[in-house]
Amino acid sequence: MVTNATEGYTFDVFKRHCASHMVLDLLSGKWTYLTVTALRQGRMRNAELARKIEGISPKMLSQTLRGLEHDGLVSRTVHAEVPPRVDYELTALGEELAGLMDQICIWAQNHVPEILTHRAANGDPEAQERLAAAGAR
Repeated sequence: MVTNATEGYTFDVFKRHCASHMVLDLLSGKWTYLTVTALRQGRMRNAELARKIEGISPKMLSQTLRGLEHDGLVSRTVHAEVPPRVDYELTALGEELAGLMDQICIWAQNHVPEILTHRAANGDPEAQERLAAAGAR
């Protein structure tokens, strides 16, 4: 349970109807995670983000950016040019979140072999295939 002393609010993520569940829903999305960590590198345009985040559809990238802007994690700047140019960058709130997400990214990359080994041992064919491919390198 966390109490915000300046506002007097108390939040407990373990309570079903707590508003903090909205924030957890936001953080649990794969595209949110990848977009925030990609923007940690600095201001980017939509096309740059699309190239950086392999597999994201244009529609999903637009929805993700809109949601992040709505939640105050990303700022959107439209430049009066022809053709119009739009840049996205993390806000201070987004930067703070990106720092935490970087740690999760590092942990994930460091522990991929262990997770794949456990999954493969439990019969996961994709994990077995990825381990075999990694061993062939």
